[in-house]
Parts: sequence; C-alpha cells; structure tokens
Amino acid sequence: MIDLRSDTVTRPTPGMLDAMMNAPVGDDVFNEDPSVNKLETFCAGLFGMESALFCPSGTMTNQIAIKTHTQPGDEVICEKLSHIYQYEGGGIAFNAGASVRLIDGDRGRITAEQVREAVNPDDIHRPVSTLVSLENTANRGGGSCYDFNDIQEIKVICLQNNMKLHLDGARLFNALVAKNETCRQYGQVFDTISICLSKGLGTPVGSVLLGPFDFIRKARRIRKVFGGGMRQAGYLAAAGLYALEHHVARLAEDHKHAQLLAETLQGKEFVGEILPVETNILLFEVKGRYTARELAARFREKGIMVIAISPTQIRMVFHLDISPDMVQQTIDAIHIL
Repeated sequence: MIDLRSDTVTRPTPGMLDAMMNAPVGDDVFNEDPSVNKLETFCAGLFGMESALFCPSGTMTNQIAIKTHTQPGDEVICEKLSHIYQYEGGGIAFNAGASVRLIDGDRGRITAEQVREAVNPDDIHRPVSTLVSLENTANRGGGSCYDFNDIQEIKVICLQNNMKLHLDGARLFNALVAKNETCRQYGQVFDTISICLSKGLGTPVGSVLLGPFDFIRKARRIRKVFGGGMRQAGYLAAAGLYALEHHVARLAEDHKHAQLLAETLQGKEFVGEILPVETNILLFEVKGRYTARELAARFREKGIMVIAISPTQIRMVFHLDISPDMVQQTIDAIHIL
C-alpha cells in the first residue's frame, strides 16, 4: 500500500535502526541517559535556547508547555483549527484548567492585529490572556507556513500585553526548509517551542520541548505528573539525533511530491478547491460524483491510503517512505478515477 494518510506512518531507515541499536543508554528519570541528554543539548543549541525536554509525543510537549505557562482560569489564544484545540483531547481544559480564545485565521494562521483584538482587558469578569500559541506549519491549513515577519509582529503584541508565545512546531522543519529560515530565528522570538521528530523527520517516537532553563525544570516535573518519565529512552533519542542529522534537507523532496500531485488534481471534475501547497501536505475539496469518503475508498481500491478529514475534504501527506515511483503510481491512479 502507498500510505499517504500521514507522515507519522514512517518506519525507521536502516541507518536510523543502527543508531538506535548502538545507542548508549541509562535511566532518564535520573537524568542518566547519555543519548537523551545529547539530544536535548543538541536541540537546545540548534535553536539557541537554554534547555530542552524529550517527551513521547507532540501532544505531551504542547500540553506541558501550556500548563507550565498558565494558571487555572487563564486564557490561551490560538487559531480555531489549531492542533492544541482540535486534536489534543480537550487537554487545555483538562490539564491546565485554562480557557481558549479562538481566532478565525487564514489557513491556520493568525495576525498580530487579530491577537491584539483577542486580548482580554484587565477585568475580573474575564480570564487573563496569558499565552498565544501558533502552529507552523498549520496542519488543517494544508501545511501552510507563517511569514516570519508576521510572527515577529505577534511577538510585539505579546510583549506589550505580558503574554508568552509558544510554537506548536510539529512540522517546523518543513517550514524552515520551504521558507529558507533558520532554527535560531525561531529560538529568538518564541518563549517555548515544541518540535516533533516522528513526522517528516521519520523517527518512531518522540518530541522535544525547548525553552528557558527554569521553565524546562518545571516542565520536567509536569512531565513526571503526566506519566511521561521514561527510563532507557536513549534508543528513541538516538533516532531523533539521526533524523536531525540526516533527514532535514530531504524534506524538500516531500514538498515537491505534494506539488506534483496538486498539479495532477487540477481540473479534475471531482476536485474543488485545492489549498496552496507549501510543504508536504495536500488538502483538497471533493465535489460532484464522490463524497470524500467515497473517493478515499476508491483510492484504497487502487492501493493508496488517504484520509477524508471532513465530509468534503481529503488530505494527502508525503514523507520519506513515499518514493518517486509511488508518486507516479498515485498520479496514474488519479488519471483513471
């Protein structure tokens, strides 16, 4: 099967497996796993931030960040399609006791002016606006990327209103490659950053939370409360180190594959709006003789797995397990649908 459901379905490459099998390990809860310590130090240095924390998932790094930044009764400002709101099980309310101010943005992205308007006044009737969370790339925006100048303008609003700025960077490296930006740029503007290693970078498990030393020290305690303390986690951390050293530049190939499929879908009578393709995600509207589920079923009959993310939309995600031959097979299948 050609699996385009998500970039989370990848298998470790032979080189990554070798790195994992040969990783030196220890008990990470005691801070004694050398591979975990190396990964955390490497990631912090990459972004020019003080410290880092290795966790099992991006949901955990996001939820730890939100809980560490906020007090119960505070409010988090984010775009209405944000992963932290849509796909983390109500964790903002459950874990942090915070409320959410949703912004209707553009393909998952919000502006400084929208953030300014969303900040609550100093009024005892309203929650305290404490945290702004951005998602780059924006999953439900079809892998859309922020313009870095827009992020800087949002940071100014945060500083003016004593708010912190968090980045859900589940696919941040896709954005960095697509926009020719650097990790250091992001480390300078965000208070905390979550990066996933298990999406486009292709590791089996793991995300990293980046931030100031005191923040990560507190976050480590919250990770323990969440049940995220791992023991010989170095086998997983070694996969992350390998991915960061070998799998970042190749993300451009996934972006190219997504663009090729978008071009193939253009003009098909069963395809409506195709969101602009900036990275590795292709999201398009289904119309006419198919529903999204029916079209997904037709793809599966041809050995291609995609996801109907709504009654009218299909998502395809490209990753390191999708070869040029598989892309061509998918193109051929579209021509005869």
